[in-house]
Amino acid sequence: MALLLFVMMMFSFSTVHKFYVSVTNVVYSEKDEALQITTRIFIDDLEQVLEERYGIDPELATEKESKIADEYIKKYFRTKFAIELDGENANYTFLGKQYDNDVVICYLEIPKVNLEDLKTISIQNEILTDLFEEQQNIVHVKWKGNKKSFVLIRENNKGMLNF
Repeated sequence: MALLLFVMMMFSFSTVHKFYVSVTNVVYSEKDEALQITTRIFIDDLEQVLEERYGIDPELATEKESKIADEYIKKYFRTKFAIELDGENANYTFLGKQYDNDVVICYLEIPKVNLEDLKTISIQNEILTDLFEEQQNIVHVKWKGNKKSFVLIRENNKGMLNF
């Protein structure tokens, strides 16, 4: 009983530490011959980086959401998220975003990808690592029934797959 009371007291004095993470899924769509990318980021973290980097108050997921929020999210992605196919920068299109509780889901696409000719894919994800030292960006890549995952952090922000 004394041990249980001690453990409860220790937890009551500890502070809750927030976990900084994003999850990116890269899926090859054979039907569309495209890499379809979704990135899930906590809304408050994305708001904080947009405020700090660009000086805007985006008020994401509210009725007062800034009309320029999408433009700044795109701009931030262009500076912090890159994909190379066979060593060449791949241009992606920012298709939009939607909200799911406390998360914003961003949709990107790289059209006209011929998976049969692809030898390597490299993903650099520095989303939020410039603001939060503890940030971890989990990346899942799926193609033709295969799946590869890796965790990218500030010091190791790039992952590469060979086909």
